[in-house]
Amino acid sequence: MAGVTHKPATLPPDRLIEDLNASQREAVRITSGPLAIIAGAGSGKTRVISRRAAYAIETGAVRADQILLVTFTDKAAGEMVERVAVLGHGGVMARTFHAAALAQLRHFWPGRHDGAALPSTLDSKLKLLAPLVGRLPGGYRFTPSKDVADTIEWAKVRRIPPERWIGDGGDRAPIPPELFARLYRDYERAKTAANLLDFEDMLVQTVELLENDAGAVALVRSRKSWFSVDEYQDTNPLAERLLALWMGESPDLAVVGDPNQTIYTFTGATPEFLLGFADRHSGTKVVTLADNYRSSPQILELANRLVSGSPGAGRPEAGGGLRATRPDGPAPSIRRFADAEAELRDILAWIRAVHEAGVDFNECAVLVRMNAQLPPIEDALTRAGIPFTVRGRRFFDRREVREAIRLLRRQTFEETGDALVAAVERFFVDKMGLGDVAVEAGQEGRERAASLEVLLGIVEDLSGAARTGGGDHIGIAAVLAELDSRQAAESAGPAAGVNLLTYHRAKGLEWDAVYLPALDEGTLPIRQAREADEIDEERRLLYVGITRARHHLALSSASRRPSRFLDSLAPAGPKTPRSAGAGRVRHLPGAPLPVAASPDERLLEALRRWRRERATADGVPAYVVFHDTTLALIADERPRNLPALRRVKGLGPAKLERYGAEVLAVIDAAE
Repeated sequence: MAGVTHKPATLPPDRLIEDLNASQREAVRITSGPLAIIAGAGSGKTRVISRRAAYAIETGAVRADQILLVTFTDKAAGEMVERVAVLGHGGVMARTFHAAALAQLRHFWPGRHDGAALPSTLDSKLKLLAPLVGRLPGGYRFTPSKDVADTIEWAKVRRIPPERWIGDGGDRAPIPPELFARLYRDYERAKTAANLLDFEDMLVQTVELLENDAGAVALVRSRKSWFSVDEYQDTNPLAERLLALWMGESPDLAVVGDPNQTIYTFTGATPEFLLGFADRHSGTKVVTLADNYRSSPQILELANRLVSGSPGAGRPEAGGGLRATRPDGPAPSIRRFADAEAELRDILAWIRAVHEAGVDFNECAVLVRMNAQLPPIEDALTRAGIPFTVRGRRFFDRREVREAIRLLRRQTFEETGDALVAAVERFFVDKMGLGDVAVEAGQEGRERAASLEVLLGIVEDLSGAARTGGGDHIGIAAVLAELDSRQAAESAGPAAGVNLLTYHRAKGLEWDAVYLPALDEGTLPIRQAREADEIDEERRLLYVGITRARHHLALSSASRRPSRFLDSLAPAGPKTPRSAGAGRVRHLPGAPLPVAASPDERLLEALRRWRRERATADGVPAYVVFHDTTLALIADERPRNLPALRRVKGLGPAKLERYGAEVLAVIDAAE
């Protein structure tokens, strides 16, 4: 009859598992007690989570209204509810940690605050932080507010208040500890005065409520007693504490995750909760989902080699290698180019080739480490007439890019040509903090500096083109006209086509064809990654990138020092003729695998000696003067003048001005 909706029929337990593989069935059948599901990329974990909930209900292990499925995003929660509802169980709840905590706060808040309603939620810390950062002394006022916000988030998920920052925060902040502690305190005061809660307050306040109110915690535990947590490798200490308070004595907790995809440690996440789950929960069963339904055997062979030597490999909780279920595909290629221009030409040629082979542009992706790497790719695709879409903030929408162009319009530049390039560079240093070590300390600071370097590169390219063409030296009007033209082209770009995005944004997505350019030392791993755990997270980023590809995969380097991770992709030992055909990686152009060029060791040691002396004289750590990667590049390229030194990756204008003459003197002395 029209207008009548019918509840989907439930499936009996045997039907719920008949189309699952052996490992998936094992996980679904474990409906009580602690369970750790190590779910490799593309292994069907969402299907397992939804089927397991339905199986537990159908077998009488739990009532539907006692289940809470915790997901990483609101979108994932909605999809999970739909999946379980299709199986006939519409009463199952799926929420993020924050959504569940917020619902509990709304319920209990009035009773604990004289009937007052819960404060409003602050949608972005930047609204309160931006004016506070702008009042910082000296160059610290250029510090990106997002880096400060990220550090506050890191502190709050560890329950470190402003008054304990100096003792417990270490050197995590992008500004000196005393300044950060004061800024953090002022932010909390401004938030309280405006009657607002931020994202972390949802968890902080809920944890404090449940720790101190026996009635509230008893009610919460009576409502939900059977838990499943997805993306558990990205759990932070605050969420872990909240989960323990929700559970109480209930043993029924299943966690699902992949330690090889932990790429959000900068927000407070840690894979240790997943890797140590069995140690903390007696009687834990561990099930590994290793069958991959996404990628070809050739792509998975590459992914497995990359992580086989990473910390924790071999532990049950770390999972094993991924097993292919799809047929053979083309061998991934590792390409090496003399410069970025040659690499860009290859990206275009590769996209055209896979498109001619039947891959839609929408099923192609180019992944990069930082957003600021995208503009040259956007420009090349635009000129080639290849449709593309930028996932995330487009280059000309970035705050620092808009601000830089606004300031350039207001400034009078009499210089032209190369003199204009130098003047714009000085302007960015003075007005926007380009090259300031403190400003570039955080992730957003690095993005900000890279964006300004891209703008400066556009000015340099215009000047060089005018000089080569024998025309007049370009002035600021021509620069602004070119920036306007590029901005208009970016804004008019189609909403479909080749996907351009960062590794972080690519998590959870997949495409038929993926290109991973710029696998260079200083880019991936990023030059600021110095400690072993930081390097390992960079390796995991590359793993995420590789495992986004279903059929076609290309990796490339355009540097004289290719990424160290490419060494991990060399085949391990001899292969049988059959497996050699299935697993070979093509190295184009040229072979063997690219290996970082060996710098002049005598010059490198001289540069290190100079750096130690200069760092001691300045009273700063050696890496503040130059990173090891930058010194190795200098020793490798042996620049003989300031323009050549300026082209060394990682050497910004402020450092060139501060140290350039001394570095050139060291190079001359080493001859």
